[in-house]
Amino acid sequence: MSMPVAITGRPRLPLHRRPLPWLATLVARLLMHQPPARIRAVLGFVRRGARPATVEEAQKCRDAVVAVSVSCAGEGCVQRSLATALLCRVHGSWPTWCSGARVVPFLAHAWVEVDGEPVGEPYPAGYHTALIRVPPR
Repeated sequence: MSMPVAITGRPRLPLHRRPLPWLATLVARLLMHQPPARIRAVLGFVRRGARPATVEEAQKCRDAVVAVSVSCAGEGCVQRSLATALLCRVHGSWPTWCSGARVVPFLAHAWVEVDGEPVGEPYPAGYHTALIRVPPR
């Protein structure tokens, strides 16, 4: 079942399903300003006890995050990827959270992936080199 899409192209969520994605985006906004080592440590702690996410679970969480946050719907890849991973964790699963870059042309990016494939990203697998990975345990 797909989510209804608003005129802006962003998915819409019913009011009763917005609080958890909104909270995940808020926590992600606070976390994204931390040094990379702290982000990795926090995510490593949070992922404990979670099973690996499926593509469908990760995509559903990503869509929910994009639906409640304009910055996550736009260029906010770090906040979007963190919020997606955190929302997956609330639901008991964990995707691989990645942060990396492409050298030529230079482009830093953060994303979530499942089984080595980026979820909901316009870039194919291998387009960016992951410098930080936090996979499921």
